[in-house]
Amino acid sequence: MAKQLRCADIVPGCDYTAWAETEEELMELVVAHARSAHGIEEVTPEIAEKVRSAVEEV
Repeated sequence: MAKQLRCADIVPGCDYTAWAETEEELMELVVAHARSAHGIEEVTPEIAEKVRSAVEEV
């Protein structure tokens, strides 16, 4: 099963959605998006946990 993350589940109003085959690939996409769209330079353990909890299997 593929993994999906809707950024709006973490950042209200953001329409970005990422899909990948593995959680590792998904996290790479999400980190790149967080840097470019939200100016987040460092993904703290707290942010990573929020992201992981919002990941869905599709």
